[in-house]
Amino acid sequence: MRVSTANSYDTTVSTLSRRQADLSAQQERLSTGKRVLRASDDPVAATLAEAAQNRLSRVQGDQRSLESSRTSLAQAESGLAEFGDLIQKARDLMLSAGNGTFGPNEREDIARQLSGLREQMIGLANRQDNAGRTLFGGLGGSTTPFVDLYGPSGGAVQFQGQRGQQAAGNTSLPQSFDGDAIWMRIPQGNGSFTLALPDTNSGSIRAGLGQVTNPAALTGQRYDITFADVGGVMQFTVTNLDNPTATGLPTNQPYQPGATISFDGLSFDMQNPATAGDRIELRPASGPTDIFKVVQDTVDALRYVGSSSDARRTHELNRTLTELDAGLDRVLLARGQAGEWLNRADSLGAMLTTRAVAYETEKSQLEDLDLIKGISDFQNQQLGLEAALKSYAQVQRLSLFEFVR
Repeated sequence: MRVSTANSYDTTVSTLSRRQADLSAQQERLSTGKRVLRASDDPVAATLAEAAQNRLSRVQGDQRSLESSRTSLAQAESGLAEFGDLIQKARDLMLSAGNGTFGPNEREDIARQLSGLREQMIGLANRQDNAGRTLFGGLGGSTTPFVDLYGPSGGAVQFQGQRGQQAAGNTSLPQSFDGDAIWMRIPQGNGSFTLALPDTNSGSIRAGLGQVTNPAALTGQRYDITFADVGGVMQFTVTNLDNPTATGLPTNQPYQPGATISFDGLSFDMQNPATAGDRIELRPASGPTDIFKVVQDTVDALRYVGSSSDARRTHELNRTLTELDAGLDRVLLARGQAGEWLNRADSLGAMLTTRAVAYETEKSQLEDLDLIKGISDFQNQQLGLEAALKSYAQVQRLSLFEFVR
């Protein structure tokens, strides 16, 4: 086969150009540490590496979201712990307010302290995290979920957030709590009915919280227990206000302090002597109360002045103490939920970290360069190019014109 000189030169130069291009590409791989720099380098590996990168990006997003939730949950748990401490302080003050030797000044001092604790409670309920999100606003809806509204009858706190609680996901956790469920859903009285002493009472009679003895017999109706002096004997009568013709109720029964009254599936104790005309009002629980109203009711009871102020004060303190304990139970339950979610955050964090490492390893195996092999290939290509250049320098002098003189 006849090979022309020009063809030989062209073929050799083309081969040298390819070797130089291969060497330059290998040098680029070494400098970047990547085997696949472009999809054309290895289409299959490039596609799989991009899929691994997408999965890795999702995991990294989940990790950032989880860390944000962890921070918010930790702040919420701290806020609940502080709220529990405030309730304990309020409880101690309520217990001390029952001291029979205290006068109006001492009771007013306790009332002011309770009012200050109530303000702190509202502040804690409106606490925000580092990102400005409310920690106890439920599903959102307001930057100040708990608003203290004042009126002629005193202050009342309203929840202006959105009730509800986000559910925990496989890789995410809620960033706020439903404050309405924690503080605005406390059972009123014993949860079924309440007992109250009207302002018209002049004696020292008072009643306990009562209890349900037969849920099937409850009527959910209103009752009045009235007292009358009949022939020197104090008697009481139970009247159904919603059904005056109801039968089977105690009527004209002799009263002794400490007596227990039972009817229509409920019962309660009565203490202290009664005066003719005294009355106890039994009403079905109208719905849940809230922790802020419980504290405010205590303040109002301490400032109450009337003919039966001591009996009414003791009666109200017994009720508010029970409701306050129920509120503390709900706070402790929410704090336990926060602790459980923080533990879950640790587990989810470890799981996401394991996934991220797996995706990074997969991506590295697909596109990263084996440096030892890469350096070896670079040196071989370098030696090959040097040999090609030297051989070209020798071959290019082999021409007929070199020998024609």
